[in-house]
Amino acid sequence: MTPTRPRIIDLKGTPREIGIQHGKQLSREIKSQIDVYSAMFEVTSKMSWDAVLELAEEFSETINSLTPDIHEEMQGIAEGAGVDILDIVALNCRSEIALGNFSDGCTSLAWNTRPDVEGVVLAQNWDWTNRVKQNLVMMSIDQVGKPKIHMITESGIVGKIGFNSAAVGVCLNAIRARPVLSTKLPIHIALRVCLESTSVDGAVRRLQSLGGVASSQHILIADQHKALGMELSPLGDVYLPEERGIVTHSNHFIKNGYVDEPPWLAGSPVRLQRIRQLTAKLMDEGVSGSMVQGSLLRERVFSDTFNAPQAICCQEDPSRPIETRSSTLFNIIMSLNEKPSAEVVWGKPGSGEEGEVLTLPW
Repeated sequence: MTPTRPRIIDLKGTPREIGIQHGKQLSREIKSQIDVYSAMFEVTSKMSWDAVLELAEEFSETINSLTPDIHEEMQGIAEGAGVDILDIVALNCRSEIALGNFSDGCTSLAWNTRPDVEGVVLAQNWDWTNRVKQNLVMMSIDQVGKPKIHMITESGIVGKIGFNSAAVGVCLNAIRARPVLSTKLPIHIALRVCLESTSVDGAVRRLQSLGGVASSQHILIADQHKALGMELSPLGDVYLPEERGIVTHSNHFIKNGYVDEPPWLAGSPVRLQRIRQLTAKLMDEGVSGSMVQGSLLRERVFSDTFNAPQAICCQEDPSRPIETRSSTLFNIIMSLNEKPSAEVVWGKPGSGEEGEVLTLPW
């Protein structure tokens, strides 16, 4: 049975210690993730898990070269869980190894509440196959000399959606495009790099210094002063600034034309237009500053089912293979200010079946 709320774990120490704690505490969930993605790779890419691990070896070399601390943590995860390091690398590179054949949804929003209130509200619905929901975890990572991280991630994956104690937060929108380059950072490692940064500008500089990302993706990043849409690709990046204090995104590039991006999710442009309409309506009604709260955004934006099943609040599409059938698994709304925090709803917001509102930090 799918849990009504995620597991919560706190990790602390050196990269290896953090990894071992992660692996030991989530060993069962990590092995379940391997089973889930093994079946998914077979459907999406006609690849066996052994073939996946061959590709993972290329990414492992890149991760170890560019971000050795993160690679050491991944080795610890493998040791703690009793699996091979390449199994963990494969989970962290699942977006790249499938060559863009996965169909993650997700709709994201950043709303800068300044100058009325200091801070940025960063939010998204995360849409993916329900088969991974039982393996999601709310995780904190406490590292020496780096901001403390609070995120929701898949077991075995070192970087995902969340924020840190320096009030830097990230959301993710998957993009399907080619090429994919194993000489660059996988997107989940890039998310972790962002979550170890102390500002938006610092995260941008760090990613650029590491040579960019391996696959096309959109990271919506914010700190307590500004938000920025990062349309990242292995062939070049484009940055989307705030418009009227807001940045919105779904699952297609808006301005990045560096890569080959055939149409793949017909609902993505519809969702983007819809979230822009809904936020514009709120602004026209005078919503601003401290009025931009989780309960309002869940009720007026993230529960929206227009154009279902490919809605902001995504429903399963029975015409798709069950291995890649997506729906909204959680909603997160982050308040990035002097005391950063987040509200998480486990399940589809507004469905009547979602769980209680959870908070980060806990």
